[in-house]
Formats: sequence, structure tokens, C-alpha cells
Amino acid sequence: MRKTFSKDERLSSHRIISKLFASGSTFHLKPFRVTWMLTSLDVSYPVQVLMSVPKYNFRKAVHRNLIRRRMREAYRINKNIIYNSLAEKEKQMVVCFTYTAKEIVSFDLIQGKIILLLQRLKEENEKVTG
Repeated sequence: MRKTFSKDERLSSHRIISKLFASGSTFHLKPFRVTWMLTSLDVSYPVQVLMSVPKYNFRKAVHRNLIRRRMREAYRINKNIIYNSLAEKEKQMVVCFTYTAKEIVSFDLIQGKIILLLQRLKEENEKVTG
């Protein structure tokens, strides 16, 4: 698997985003809140991801963008954790990672947490699909 993060892997459909927040499942692992939902997508990737850094925690766009870049890079490097599991079962998922901390943390910490989040999503998917 190539370690890329293309446009089709990003969640951008307003209809799907609304549905995700209305009926998706949520769990917390500081500094993230994860909202996810199994669904069928019209793309060839098993997961579409939305990464969010709220403006009320970081007023400066420079800081929000820095955190978002770190999140994207950590996800890009480690996405195979969940991709392999979903591809085997031919399932698709939409996920929103929301950064909830009030301070900027290092890339190493973000990457460690993203790995834990992806493993938890893999476990949640296995519970649901059996």
C-alpha cells in the first residue's frame, strides 16, 4: 500500500458529514474525539477522513494548520492499520478526528495517539461486523 493521502480519501461531502454527526458513534482519547460510522461510499478507498481543529481553542489559523498538518501526516503514515482490516471485509467507513486539547503538542505524541485511535477503530469495526 502506498502511503499517500489523496483528495478522494478526504471527507468533503456535506451530506455524509451531517449524517456522520447525526448518527455516528463517538469515543474520546485525549487529545482527540473520534466520530465514526460504517457506510457505503462511492470511492475506491475504505476510509474517508475529516480532521478538525476548533477555532475556539486556537484563534490563530497558523496554529490550527500546524496541528492539522501533524494529524494528516500521522494518519498518512499509519493508515494501513485500519485499511487492511476494512479491505478484507469489503467495508467502508467515514471518520472525523477532532483535536480537543488547548495546547499544541508534539508530532510524536499526536502520532502515538493516532496509532491508538486507528487500533481502536479497527476493534470497533470488528465488534460491529463480527
